[in-house]
Amino acid sequence: MITLFNIWHYLVIFMLLPVLVGGVFLALKDENSKYRVEIIVSFFLVFLFLSGIGIYAVDKNTKVAKLYRLENKRNLNTEKIMFSGVVRNEGNYEIGEVILEIKIENTTSNAANVDRGSYFVPSGFLYSFLGFGSKDDKPSRIEEKFTVAENLKPGETKDFIIYIDYPPHFQGFASSSAIYAH
Repeated sequence: MITLFNIWHYLVIFMLLPVLVGGVFLALKDENSKYRVEIIVSFFLVFLFLSGIGIYAVDKNTKVAKLYRLENKRNLNTEKIMFSGVVRNEGNYEIGEVILEIKIENTTSNAANVDRGSYFVPSGFLYSFLGFGSKDDKPSRIEEKFTVAENLKPGETKDFIIYIDYPPHFQGFASSSAIYAH
């Protein structure tokens, strides 16, 4: 995962650094404590936890990517689905990596009579570890992630084209997408 730090990331870390330094100083200053190492480790873990939450919050609020003109076309010659579109950095800071998640679901000819929850997705403990199910089980939903842009500057756009193999057991498909900026 590529992530670029900006001034807000460093500000969060430098605001939490006195908590770590103060905790270590207090632990070392107490000469009678037999739990000195445990106290230092505890302050370090608190520092890591709060820094992680702070960095995640800063990422969510400063790195904003939008997806425009997402289109899909099925190529019958290669049996692939082509997704094309444009991604744009809407924020004020550079984005290290933009990830596009595509979900494809099988649609049947009588889609109106099928409940959305009845699609089969082979997962879980019994399928993974105990070998239940067969190789003939065909998933009704496929999820894939693609990196569509890297080092995207503020206001910059980038075109992308990605290909997904069309599952031969699908009668038709419906797709949905989500975009993540890191």
